[in-house]
Amino acid sequence: MSPVSHATSEPRGPGRWNIRFEIHVPHAYETVWPALTTADGLRGWLAAADVLERRLGGAVTLRWPNTGTTVSGQVTAWDAERVAEYTVAEHGRIRFHLEPVGTDSTVIRFLNERGGSEEDRLDCLAGWHDHFERLEAALAGHPTDWTAWTDARWAELRASYASFSRT
Repeated sequence: MSPVSHATSEPRGPGRWNIRFEIHVPHAYETVWPALTTADGLRGWLAAADVLERRLGGAVTLRWPNTGTTVSGQVTAWDAERVAEYTVAEHGRIRFHLEPVGTDSTVIRFLNERGGSEEDRLDCLAGWHDHFERLEAALAGHPTDWTAWTDARWAELRASYASFSRT
């Protein structure tokens, strides 16, 4: 069973919301941290980090190989091996908080604070869910082959999140 379950989202004012995931992965945080905080690690599941200054206030530029979308911003929190936070144009604040569980498991508490329409919110829920499934695969030694990417899984997740929103 995948450690990725459906996210929660909450409104934070007109056109603003928070998306949260809590992901339990069967990998030590020493393995998980580089996947969230290095160019090689991020490329395997999220985006190419064309710029990544790994320090508080450092510059960051992320480029999604599947869509070509590029966003820039800065590192807005950095606590080595515990918290990495990137605040970037269009995607808002993206925060990863790691908590080790024993010696071979990690909980990732994820927060994305951003704005947009209800359609954007559903797209984002599905997108992050898809990326966290890709993170699970990358941690297991199977990074994403972006040349073979399709939106089929994203579309399935998008429909699932839309059905939850109607209930």
